[in-house]
Amino acid sequence: MKPSQTSLLWLLLVVQAVCAAFFLTDAAMDWTGGESAGFRHLHGFELVLSLALIGGLAATVTLIRTQNRRVHDMQRQLGVAQGAFAQIIETQFRDWHLSDAERDVAMLTIKGLPIAEIARLRQTKEGTIKAQSAAIYRKAGVSGRLQLLSFFVEELLSEPLLNNSEAGKSQV
Repeated sequence: MKPSQTSLLWLLLVVQAVCAAFFLTDAAMDWTGGESAGFRHLHGFELVLSLALIGGLAATVTLIRTQNRRVHDMQRQLGVAQGAFAQIIETQFRDWHLSDAERDVAMLTIKGLPIAEIARLRQTKEGTIKAQSAAIYRKAGVSGRLQLLSFFVEELLSEPLLNNSEAGKSQV
C-alpha cells in the first residue's frame, strides 16, 4: 500500500472516530434527558459530521476496491510466474534429455528435498538417487544441487513475466 493510501486510511479512521464519539455523546444526552447548552443547536454540525461519515465510507469503499484489484492482479502475476517457471523447467528437462526418473529426482531436488527423502518418496535406495543426481548434474552442466536451482532461478528472472503494456494495466 502506498504511504498516501495509508495516510488516507488513518485520516478516515480519525474522522470516523470523532464522528462516532460526537454521535454517541449526543445520543447519550438525548437518552438521559440531559441537555447541554453546547449540544442544543448543533443541527448544522451534525449534518457536516454525517456528510463526513458518508465521505469516509465512500473513500473506504474505493480503497477496498482498489486493494481487491491489486490483490487480483498480483494473484494473476503469481499464476503467470508459476506457469512460466514450470514451463522453463519442463523445456530444460527436455533439452537435457532427462529420463522420467531423472526428471522426478531433478524436480524433487529443485524443491529442496534431501537425498534420503527423495529415496524414500521414490521407494529406491539413496545410492540410486545419488547416481541419478550425478547424471542430472552432468547433463545440465552444473556441479551440484545449488547450481541446478540457481540455473532455473536465473532463467526465470532473466525476462519479465509481463510485457510493459500488461504490467501497466495491472497497476491501474
